Amino acid sequence: MTDNHPASPTSERSSFQGAVYEVIFGYDSRAGKLFDVVLINVIFASVAAVMLDSVPAVNAQYHAQLYLLEWVFTVLFTIEYMLRLYSSPSTKGYALSFYGLIDLFSILPTFIAFLWPGGVYLIVIRILRVLRIFRILRLMRYMGEATLLARALLGARRKIFVFLYSLLTLIIIFGSLMYLVEGPDNGFESIPHSIYWAIVTITTVGYGDITPHTALGQFIAATAMILGYAIIAVPFGIVGAEIITEHQRMDRPEPKTLRTCNNCSKSGHDEDAQYCKHCGVTLEK
Repeated sequence: MTDNHPASPTSERSSFQGAVYEVIFGYDSRAGKLFDVVLINVIFASVAAVMLDSVPAVNAQYHAQLYLLEWVFTVLFTIEYMLRLYSSPSTKGYALSFYGLIDLFSILPTFIAFLWPGGVYLIVIRILRVLRIFRILRLMRYMGEATLLARALLGARRKIFVFLYSLLTLIIIFGSLMYLVEGPDNGFESIPHSIYWAIVTITTVGYGDITPHTALGQFIAATAMILGYAIIAVPFGIVGAEIITEHQRMDRPEPKTLRTCNNCSKSGHDEDAQYCKHCGVTLEK
């Protein structure tokens, strides 16, 4: 994922725009690296301030200071966003890019808070801006691995859907059975409530807020737990197999075409080849 703009400003742009571009979008220069490092630290500080403000004891004592600090962060991020729009060779391209949208969404919550006070906590979305650390630390090579994982998940989507559908069916069956066996007297107030218990049990979370009391109910619970341990390995196998398949597909050399030369009758020429690599005669389209 990269910002949607050219690698360097064009010569037709003003020197000030070029300088701003090099600092904000560049990462090879010392000023660009320093800007990115400062930006990431400010992002972390902003998210930390929002988290602290949600703590009742801290909010009661330092709410005014944290509120002011948040507005300082918002003003800084707004100025930065405007400078990015100003200096980008493609304003629309940057605004609609992944990072451009994240930059915009990171400053909106403070303004949304005027209409919906709770919206201020959406500021934690700013943590997504730290993805730029991949660029700063030159870790973009690892984005290829992320693409591999995404392609594996996409390839396994039908298997995952069948697995989730089967799991949902199993959960409904266990929840309904537990409701019939235990009933409201033992805490299973309804089938949806019992399905919640089945989800917690099969996923091996086990909150313990609802437990069976009868022998049959405990047997059903034990069966659900054992199945949960068996089921939890299924998605790993599905995704793992797809990752192996994607690796093999990426490592497999591209097959050559079977275009044949009419002069020497030899094949194996590339699709865009114009001349035979054996006799040099022009290949017919």
